[in-house]
Amino acid sequence: MAEPLRLFILAGEASGDRLGADLVRRLGQRLPVQLSGVGGAELEAEGLASMFPMSDLAVMGWSDVLRRLPLLLWRVRQVARAIVRSRPDIVVLIDSQVFSKAVAQRVRRAGVVVPTILYVAPTVWAWRPERAPALRPLFDEVLAILPFEPAAMAGLDGPPTHFVGHPAVARFPGRPAQPERGPLLLLPGSRRGELRRHLPLMRAAVEQFRDHPRVTGFAIPTLDHLLPSLRREVAHWPAPVTLVTGEERRSAWDAAIAAFAVSGTVTLELAMTGIPMVVAYVADPHQARQYDKLGRKVTLALPSIIRGSNVVRELQLRSSAGPFDLSALSALLDDPAAIPAQLAAFAEVRALMQKGAPEAPLADVVDRVLAHAPQRLLIGS
Repeated sequence: MAEPLRLFILAGEASGDRLGADLVRRLGQRLPVQLSGVGGAELEAEGLASMFPMSDLAVMGWSDVLRRLPLLLWRVRQVARAIVRSRPDIVVLIDSQVFSKAVAQRVRRAGVVVPTILYVAPTVWAWRPERAPALRPLFDEVLAILPFEPAAMAGLDGPPTHFVGHPAVARFPGRPAQPERGPLLLLPGSRRGELRRHLPLMRAAVEQFRDHPRVTGFAIPTLDHLLPSLRREVAHWPAPVTLVTGEERRSAWDAAIAAFAVSGTVTLELAMTGIPMVVAYVADPHQARQYDKLGRKVTLALPSIIRGSNVVRELQLRSSAGPFDLSALSALLDDPAAIPAQLAAFAEVRALMQKGAPEAPLADVVDRVLAHAPQRLLIGS
């Protein structure tokens, strides 16, 4: 039997877990893969025995980081020691930018030379561009999921970067038609801090749109481990909310009239499916101060970032206390031109994601990872 590729992979949240599982499946079609690292249900289904629960890393915003700093520092040391001890053939660290950088720094300081790949580029093009050159000593390559990021990283003197697309393009082929009526999807995120800050906003949407003629109900697609806490949360909301997991999620997406979603990978998945949306983000106090220092609005919705124009209206807030102005959601549901315009823009986003930019065409993610594999493993693969 052929010698396996010893891959250490780390994902710190649900979107990274999906990216990692897709990568592992596709690698397994080329050669045997022996996994170690950290991940969630998707990577575990591909054979990973996670070192610890992925939820330990699922933090968002500085306030969340500070609350859990001792645990996070311990996990950094634990992951770095595991890499140093096992000397895998390749390390792939998926997103979780601060954690991934800290792990890579500790491994490099230990003098261990292991090809290390960062999967999902940091947003150096929007925030703190000086981070780009600081990544060069830590990562042999960055795999970008947005088509303009390789050029942006090169212009900022960052590590070699290739656009590898996103599995959402294939996983979400698009709905055959936009319904006239249906449930409103509420997507408050999956990390503790996200939920704490965004659930009051989602409740306000239920209150305001429970009698809207185009909204037949409300659904929160979520993860199994969040069901108990979300059931308690929505039990006393002003209208019934259905919690959906697993295969039920696809049915809910197919039926939805629109979505009210926290910024993140889910906005790309919604765009690929063809679900109109409004994007929301409630910043923690530290993030709010940093945004204010920029002196300009930061675009958060991935479809708008990819297309380079305001495809999706955004509700950016500094507090979860309310009251909330949900006029953007009203406009989406009430303006006859709003939904068709979004769907046409989403088609352009899909085309960009399928081809890449002229200077950075789409590369195969497996090819890019295997470019760093020991030659002995590639003979005959």
